[in-house]
Amino acid sequence: MTGVSIYTMNQETKICQNCKNQFVIEPEDFLFYDKMKVPPPTWCPECRMVRRMTWRNESALYRRQCGLCKKSIITIYAKESPFTVYCRECWISDQWDARSYGKEYDWSTNFFTQFRKCMESVPLVLVDSKGTMIDSEYGNYNANCKNCYLCFSTALSEDSLYCSYSQDLKQCLDSTRLRGGELCYEAIDSEKDYSCAFINRTRESVDSSFLFECSGVTNCFMSANVRHKSYVFRERYLSVEDYRSEIKNIDLGSFRQVQNLEEEFTKLKASVLHKYTEIKNSVKATGNNITNSKQVQYSFDVIDSEDVKYSIRVFKGCRDIYDCHGVLSGELVYEGFGCGILPRNNLFSFSIDVSRDLAYCAMCRDCVSCFGCVGLRNKQYCILNQQYTKEAYEELVPKIIQHMNDMPYTDKKGRVYQYGEFFPPELSPFSYNETIAQEYFPLTQEQALEKGYRWKNPETKNYNIQIPNNKLPDNIKDVQDDIINQIIECAHQGQCTEQCTTAFKIINQELAFYRQMNLPLPRLCPNCRHYQRLKQRNPLKLWHRSCQCSGEKSSNGVYQNTVSHSHGNNPCPTEFETSYAPERPEIVYCEQCYQAEVV
Repeated sequence: MTGVSIYTMNQETKICQNCKNQFVIEPEDFLFYDKMKVPPPTWCPECRMVRRMTWRNESALYRRQCGLCKKSIITIYAKESPFTVYCRECWISDQWDARSYGKEYDWSTNFFTQFRKCMESVPLVLVDSKGTMIDSEYGNYNANCKNCYLCFSTALSEDSLYCSYSQDLKQCLDSTRLRGGELCYEAIDSEKDYSCAFINRTRESVDSSFLFECSGVTNCFMSANVRHKSYVFRERYLSVEDYRSEIKNIDLGSFRQVQNLEEEFTKLKASVLHKYTEIKNSVKATGNNITNSKQVQYSFDVIDSEDVKYSIRVFKGCRDIYDCHGVLSGELVYEGFGCGILPRNNLFSFSIDVSRDLAYCAMCRDCVSCFGCVGLRNKQYCILNQQYTKEAYEELVPKIIQHMNDMPYTDKKGRVYQYGEFFPPELSPFSYNETIAQEYFPLTQEQALEKGYRWKNPETKNYNIQIPNNKLPDNIKDVQDDIINQIIECAHQGQCTEQCTTAFKIINQELAFYRQMNLPLPRLCPNCRHYQRLKQRNPLKLWHRSCQCSGEKSSNGVYQNTVSHSHGNNPCPTEFETSYAPERPEIVYCEQCYQAEVV
């Protein structure tokens, strides 16, 4: 891909075109931009992240008709949107060719406006899920799922409901970033757990509940930082008989009791040690939830990858990835999301699979050397879906890049988009509150509009509430079978910024799970429950801080150290980058001080 050569390799401080704050471009960043033949960014890393997120609708679903076979489908595109949507069978069929919608490049208008028109003309696939999906149509960004309902960004899972950013699940409900779990409920940032509920950062644990940062435990309750122990009750190590006697008084089937336990759990987490970050077997890494990786900077949820920066959810052998969200086994990818499997040398693109040398493309599969294309499969040398020869393509692309610089797109807030910028948010198919931008950077309607984003007012709901929220049985043992498919009022009643649906139903599979696990009926709709879990995760942001170990105790005096540390009675001198904001109540230790206390 032809672009602009970067000659200066010194650190440079710039003013973000969007938020007007300063940000720094490091020498290694310039090396990457030079390798990708793109100009340096004009937006700061966080604003670039939000801009990409405004194009990613993961969980707002709508019912409409397939534009070809006319059957009813569930899709991420609202009925009133100006897009034609096909069901998966029609979209992958040979009944149409995306190149038939191709247009020659119009030199009288800017590129981004032409791309938006291309999106409006080419049929889009209903959701961005991959692989074999069996009885799992209510979801998005999923892969190889069976009997999953309202799961999003979830893979290789079955018989699970209301989960997100997860994989390898079996009979799990209401969990976020759970990797390998069975019979788990309200599990967050956890891995390989069985029959557990209300757990956070817990691994390889069994028959336990209300755990924080525990590993390899069995039959434990309301505890934190426990390793390979059994029968721990409220931080106390008990005999089997004493544990069973105590646990008999805990009834997780009661909603009122669970509410009290959640408050107790919140206080527990504020009083115990927190390791500054979750980085394992990694070298030169900053961010959170990074495993088996090296040279990863300011990134989150990265596994088995190297040379990654400003990215989220990067997995399995990725290399040279900047400003991306969702890449699997890719290399040389910049400013994209849903980059899929095996992308290589792709720029400013989204929902791409097994493709290389693409720029400003969307929903393309098995494509090579395409620019500004939508919905192509097994094609090459296309521009705005128009087919060209290799020679004509290579001659035309540099001229388009120059045209993008000479005739940029300017949005309603005066932000200028030349070659090197991701797609403008105001051209996104989705409003701000339909996208994951609202999940990670929530705004009110007034705030979103002031920042130049669109906002979707909730659709008019003609629900006939059959069960007011305060009339639900407190205990699961008192719930009758006729609760199935009755319309239940959400406790938020739409008075929140969490995509509240105002009402919800309990389905058969869900009720059976609550009874099996002895858990109460939820009081919030699935969207609001998802937002409550997100609030328990650390943000996608880093702060420079110092270790709070002051020698014999934590600097706030809450935690008393149990052993002597290498720095003695003096405050620990270690500084680090952490996703714990300074104003938060948690006690944050560096890895050395944390390991001295916990392991």
